[in-house]
Amino acid sequence: MPSPKTLIVTPTYNEKENLEGFVAAVRIAAPHCDILIVDDNSPDGTGELADRLAAADRRVTVLHRSGKLGLGTAYLQAFQRGLAQGYERFLEMDADLSHDPQHLPDFFRALDEGFDVVIGSRNIPGGRVEGWGPGRHVLSKGGSIYARTILGLGVNDLTSGYKGFSAVALNALDLTTVRSNGYSFQIEMTYRLACAGMRVKEVPIVFRDRTLGKSKMSRKVFLEAVAVVWKLRFDRLAGRL
Repeated sequence: MPSPKTLIVTPTYNEKENLEGFVAAVRIAAPHCDILIVDDNSPDGTGELADRLAAADRRVTVLHRSGKLGLGTAYLQAFQRGLAQGYERFLEMDADLSHDPQHLPDFFRALDEGFDVVIGSRNIPGGRVEGWGPGRHVLSKGGSIYARTILGLGVNDLTSGYKGFSAVALNALDLTTVRSNGYSFQIEMTYRLACAGMRVKEVPIVFRDRTLGKSKMSRKVFLEAVAVVWKLRFDRLAGRL
């Protein structure tokens, strides 16, 4: 039986140092999958490198955007494009090699079992983070506990960016109504899909902090996530979700 048509999406901004290694690792771990690189006009030449990788491999394509438009809109554009092209499964992965492609079979198995949303979790048995200082650990785990408590959602790692979706799940949402654009995008997608009755499963991952390039986390991104959690809660209570 042929594998379901699967698209792995990686948004990039100044990831030239990491991108070639990321694509090579994904192609080894999941040779049946296609890769879509969404580049936000990276000034370091990431977009040009992505084009060279695509020219050498028919399973790699590139979506160029005009500027740094944000994580959420990158994924939403990729999902809409992929749905129109008939993809059945979608994976989100960071290009900085913090999301180990060796975990991909665990995502595929969970999707095979009928789950619609699969979250690579750092906060369940078998999951962990390597390379972070104490402050980053507190911020990440505290953020997940905060969001989980306010939203009443039984997910241990709401801010994870290593995720899988079925096309059924993405079609259950009006993607044009998703407004979060930073790391809060991950919280909003999981919450809204859970509210829509989609089956959610967490699989353990080992998250390794990037060794090259700079993190995109910022105070603005963190504060957006804090505010979005309350907006989602009130929208749910008001029947807008």
